[in-house]
Amino acid sequence: MPSNACLHSGSNIQRYSIINLWKDGTTLSRPVSPSLPLLRTAPGTQRSSTSSSQGAHNNTKSTSSTVSHGPLSAGGTITRGANGLIEGKEYFVSPLSADAKYALARSVGEECIQEQELRLLLEKKPHPIVYDGFEPSGRMHIAQGVMRAINANKLTQCGCVFKFWVADWFALLNNKMGGDLKKIQTVGRYMIEIWRAVGMDMQNVEFLWASEEINAHSDEYWSRVMDIARINNLARIQRCCTIMGRKDTEEMSAAQIMYPCMQCADVFFLKADICQLGLDQRKVNMLAREYCDSVKIKFKPVIISHHMLMGLKEGQEKMSKSDPDSAIFMEDSEADLKRKIKKAFCPPEVIEGNPIIDYVKHIIFGYYGKIEIEFQGNVRKEYVDYEEFEADYKGGKIHPGDLKPAVTMALNSILEPVRKHFESDPVAKKLLDQVKKYKTTR
Repeated sequence: MPSNACLHSGSNIQRYSIINLWKDGTTLSRPVSPSLPLLRTAPGTQRSSTSSSQGAHNNTKSTSSTVSHGPLSAGGTITRGANGLIEGKEYFVSPLSADAKYALARSVGEECIQEQELRLLLEKKPHPIVYDGFEPSGRMHIAQGVMRAINANKLTQCGCVFKFWVADWFALLNNKMGGDLKKIQTVGRYMIEIWRAVGMDMQNVEFLWASEEINAHSDEYWSRVMDIARINNLARIQRCCTIMGRKDTEEMSAAQIMYPCMQCADVFFLKADICQLGLDQRKVNMLAREYCDSVKIKFKPVIISHHMLMGLKEGQEKMSKSDPDSAIFMEDSEADLKRKIKKAFCPPEVIEGNPIIDYVKHIIFGYYGKIEIEFQGNVRKEYVDYEEFEADYKGGKIHPGDLKPAVTMALNSILEPVRKHFESDPVAKKLLDQVKKYKTTR
């Protein structure tokens, strides 16, 4: 597959389809190498699938469960096997070798605990369950939107099933959207619309709403939360409270103290083999592994922690929704994008701490596998190797004045299908209009 193929070229999304994401009926393909971007297959391409009721997952002896979902999950009744997968659903089967699966999955994270456990998991289990949770807490920035789609598609290429935990109750505990659950759930639906529009492959992806799932399995869930709380002392739980964007010395409500115990319980409730969250969530993921030791659970969840994209201003380790000029939002206009990139911190010949370089590496190369830069005198150069690009920037061959227009153009082409989706789809447009009216609360 060519390394310069793009992830997305259509925006008329079929609502709530789990397979067809493109207006011409094609589906997302997945990269065969961590160095390649996300790709599309041609119309009519056959993809290998397996039913969750067959194969290695049939070895579990415990019983399945049937759950009727409410309006947040678009209704319907599903039956899950003891392995956590939906019975009768056809999941994508990865054609990759064990080594290729490991390389691709490992490329998602800046840190992996433990690498050998990840390798063995991918060798032995055709559909490992990956978990990530997100608080619906306002407009979505490009790290959540594009990086999440890239990483999810890499892992589902390995055959993984990605469970997104829409943490509406958690956002309520953390006082997001002023503690208004209805607003929080509106933001959650808006975020799912963005991932569909930007090109996340939905065949091996599920969105599970915390409020619905916990209510449906309250005995199982709350007994786990209480056990985690019983085993750990208050100081250990408080150290995890940084996962909420709070300092561990900050005064918190009693509800917020519950948050780490609940997030730890999510890992076991969702039967997660892999915790794939940002580096800022490391403490609670480690708490889950420690809990396994305490209660003698043999197989601990593997932790793959992804990079945290920098804010656009000098010294910002990550983007902030409360500072709109520190981040690119997924439905930003072209004018907003140009203004933000033009003002962004970008020291010449410096790689470390340079947010524009960070965007090139993790967004543009992750999405397109290349960047094209136009120099003075109408001289163009296409970089398909990130290391060559970085060396040329560090060596002064690429000036910020040449790089910023190229970054603006590449990011704009990524965001354009999302904009069109929110302009043309009445449901998506209404969601965005509502979310823009909400005040983001810390």
